[in-house]
Amino acid sequence: MVEVDQVIHRRLASEVALVNQISHYIVNAGGKRLRPMLLVLIARALGCTNPQRFELAAIVEFIHTATLLHDDVVDESDLRRGRKTSNAMFGNAPSILVGDFLYSRAFQMMVSVQRMRVMELLAEATNVIAEGEVLQLMNMHDPDITVDDYLLVVEYKTARLFEATARLAAIVSDAPQDIEDACGAYARALGTAFQLIDDLLDYDGSTEELGKTVGDDLREGKPTFPVLVAMSRGTPEQREMIRNAIFNGEVERMHDIVEVVRATGALDATREAAHVQAERAKAALAKLPESEFRDALLQLAFDSINRHA
Repeated sequence: MVEVDQVIHRRLASEVALVNQISHYIVNAGGKRLRPMLLVLIARALGCTNPQRFELAAIVEFIHTATLLHDDVVDESDLRRGRKTSNAMFGNAPSILVGDFLYSRAFQMMVSVQRMRVMELLAEATNVIAEGEVLQLMNMHDPDITVDDYLLVVEYKTARLFEATARLAAIVSDAPQDIEDACGAYARALGTAFQLIDDLLDYDGSTEELGKTVGDDLREGKPTFPVLVAMSRGTPEQREMIRNAIFNGEVERMHDIVEVVRATGALDATREAAHVQAERAKAALAKLPESEFRDALLQLAFDSINRHA
């Protein structure tokens, strides 16, 4: 990861001062670097020592960071990881444009790897992520979406980049197709589990732990897994209260809604759904050779569903 960070900081360099300022602000914001870590772990699990893995890990982080910059503008967020978002610090227009810079820099780096399969995979993944953003926008303030509608957004917005990251590790390791597919299945399940827990924590954490305001998803009119379960299990009055909150982005009864989400067992149901995904990830790992790196990947899957931030 030290090698990955060196590539990230070298590749961030721009002759435009504001690009440097904003990109370093967001990249150094204390993120988990989960996707780059996933790539280098899988590469090592497959016996790969190709230095291209560091470049690919940085590419994935740039794509992810670009989506965060754009997300925060769309969501009008002002807090991420316990500090001001880029758009709150610098404004919407600079944040969007620097997000575009990170996307385009990532594609420059893809070309330098000189593997058409890498280009195909990441071009497809970034396109699907963009579709996921639009799907989520269409679902905003709609209390009638289904769990399947919600999971489709998770697949597009979150799980697809996890999957692409794992497949990149297999590609740079020159692994056979069945191993690449197993890596992809592992990471797709991991990404889904991770997002489910993110959504759970929006109703079961503190602002200090999360680095964002509790209940942010509901304030933005996002119907996520916990509130969908709570609506299905609550009384007619509770269901109507949540529906109104989703439709209006209501915050006045946030405390009551959080209590309903907790009282209906929606948080336990969300964690169980994440656990199912972690078990899928575990099953996919069985195709990889035994090693300390495979053990770490297994640990990562279950750590992701037991975290508190």
